[in-house]
This record gives sequence, structure tokens and C-alpha cells, in this order.
Amino acid sequence: MRFKKVSFKNTDGHELSARLDFPLIGKPKAFVLFAHCFTCSKNLKSVDHISSAFTQQGMAVLRFDFTGLGQSKGEFADTNFSSNLSDLKDAYAYLEENHQAPQIMVGHSLGGAAVLHVSGDLEKVRAVATIGAPSSPDHVTHLLDKGRKELEEKGEAEVNIGGRTFKMKKQFLDDLENSERKGVIKNLKKSLLVIHSPQDKIVGINNAQEIYEQAMHPKSFVSLDGADHLMQNEKDARYVGSIISSWSSRYIEQKEQDEAPEGEVWTRIGEKGFTTEVIAGRHQMIADEPPSVGGADEGPTPYGYLLAGLGACTAMTMRMYADHKKIDLKEVEVKLTHDKIHQQDGENSESSKGKIDQIKRKIKLTGDLTDEQRKRLIEIADRCPVHKTLEGKPEILTEEVK
Repeated sequence: MRFKKVSFKNTDGHELSARLDFPLIGKPKAFVLFAHCFTCSKNLKSVDHISSAFTQQGMAVLRFDFTGLGQSKGEFADTNFSSNLSDLKDAYAYLEENHQAPQIMVGHSLGGAAVLHVSGDLEKVRAVATIGAPSSPDHVTHLLDKGRKELEEKGEAEVNIGGRTFKMKKQFLDDLENSERKGVIKNLKKSLLVIHSPQDKIVGINNAQEIYEQAMHPKSFVSLDGADHLMQNEKDARYVGSIISSWSSRYIEQKEQDEAPEGEVWTRIGEKGFTTEVIAGRHQMIADEPPSVGGADEGPTPYGYLLAGLGACTAMTMRMYADHKKIDLKEVEVKLTHDKIHQQDGENSESSKGKIDQIKRKIKLTGDLTDEQRKRLIEIADRCPVHKTLEGKPEILTEEVK
């Protein structure tokens, strides 16, 4: 996916590091603001997969490191849940000022609790999704384990969270205990999607139940069966991304998309990889290459599109003929393959030098058809315009434009 590194200053003047992921094709339909889990960073692999699902749906995603985490400035020890909420609001303001206010908020774990707390106050937000979120922010105190006692006694301590050591001050605990959360979920007034794994050992499934019961409609729940809290399995993360991006598309106010004039096709590729945007009229697609040749396999290969064009044209031409002749043709299936073969292997070859392109086309016809009708339909397949274009060795004129 296309992205750029950005940064913005929070209310306390700290520079927060962020990443803005863009759709491969055209302008974003909408912007999404993502809040990561407690002590995590914007570069968590599962966040990559979720963001990718949004960009493939034509939306842009801003993800950032909270104060003192990842590449953001400031001291983590000086932060608390309230400062996280403030950072989220600053991220919203950055998008609103520089691009477009986010219409979708997504939060993972404590980030989910954070988006529930701020979204009600953010005018342009229309939909909120939580992933493995606690129903109240003070749930994270159980992660502090032995460090909590030292925090309360000495006022600060080094605590181990998820195998990493963080310096924390007692004010973090005090802020969680004093945070105003009564009625926040009930008064959200946004469309809500709650996603949670029954096997989540960090934040129990009962939290999802509490969030869902407190929320007003429209609200939805999806059980992420078998997933761990951090969604370390790529399939789980991609599934979550596909669910949220599809669900949220119902609620966004969509901007007009780029549209190629009839008869034109636009393609565009970036500075890295083979993933290529394709726009044909109002239809937006992606072309790529398989990983075996350095691609990301985000879409069909160029030859895949070539075969698709021939296959579609073949089926359409046969359908037109059958309709015109009132033939009982129920269905046409066309399967195609492309190979480079030595010339002597070709059926009509006269020379043994070099290789030629060979496309094999297999057609399955379904319907109450006579043998003569079947034979005629197969003959008609060779009359499809794309077939004629390929056999006619079309002239391709290339010029550079500024």
C-alpha cells in the first residue's frame, strides 16, 4: 500500500510519529483513525494487515505512536489514559486540518477503550470499531503484576508489560481510577462494532458483553474465534480488517472518485514493488505479480487481466449470439491459460526458432443445445472482438506526456 510518514504535535508540544496509509487507487473515500494497544506501536504487524484491508476498500488510515512510545517524543512515564485521549483528539485535529476529518475510529485493546471515550465528542466520526477492548480503562492495571505494589508505595517503578520494561508513575493508576467513564458508551451516539476473541487471555470476552449491553443501536458484535489478543496470526488480522472495512462503508459519506473517460484505462505504479493501480471508467482495480517474482500478490498479473479480457469477451459474444438466435444457452464457462512455447511445439509452426505465445481456451456450454448449435457457438467464440484484436497484431503507439 502507498503510505507516507507524517508527524504532528500534541497538546503538550511533543512530536508524535505517525503513518498515513493511502488506497492504491484514486483519492480516499474516507479517513480512518486507528488507536493501537497499550504499550504497542503503530508498526505492529496486525495493524499493517488491518490497514491494508481499509486501503483496499479505498480508505486512508492514520496510525500513530502515543506519547513516549515507538518513535514519538515525550516520556511514557509521564503519560496516562487522559493523555492518550488527548493524543487521539490531536490526531483527529491533524487529519481534519491537513486532509479530512476521520469518519471511522478503530481501537485495539486499551486503544479501543480510548476511542469509545473520545468518539462521542468528535463531530465527523460516524462509526466506531473496537478489537479486544476492555469495557473500562482500569482493566489494564492487572497487567502491571508485581509492579503495582511498588508503584503505590514508591510513586514510580519499572514494570514489565508484555516482556518489555517501562518506567511508570503512580499518577497513571490515579488517572485510571479517577477517569470519568459513566455513561460514555451509552451516550456514544455512533454506529458501533465490537470484535472480541472468546479465547482472549488478556482482556476477557465478558468485556465485549459489557460494552455491547451498554451501547445503544446501531451496534454489532463479531466473535473472533480462536484468535489471540494481539492477533499474531495474519489470517485473523486480515479477517478483522475485512470485516471492519466492509461494515464501516455503510456509514461513511463517500467523496467522488477519480473516473477515467470512456474508452481509456489509467494505470499507475509507485517507486517500490509491482503493485499497480488500474482505473477503467469508474471501476478501480489492482494489478500485481506473485511473491515468487518479487510481487505482493495484491491483484491479478497483467497476463491475468489479458486472459480475463479474452474470457469475458468470449462469453459475452456467445451470449449475444445465443440471445439473437434464441438458443437455449444457460451458462458459459471459459477457462484460459497462457504459455510461452517453442515454435516447433505450435500446431501451425513452420520454424523451430524462438518461442511464441500460446493461449489455450476451454469452453463449457450448459443448456438444451443440439450438436449443431454447440458447434456453431464454439465457432462464434473466435469472433469475439478481443480475440480478433490479439490475432490481428494491433499497432501500439507510445508517447511521453508531461
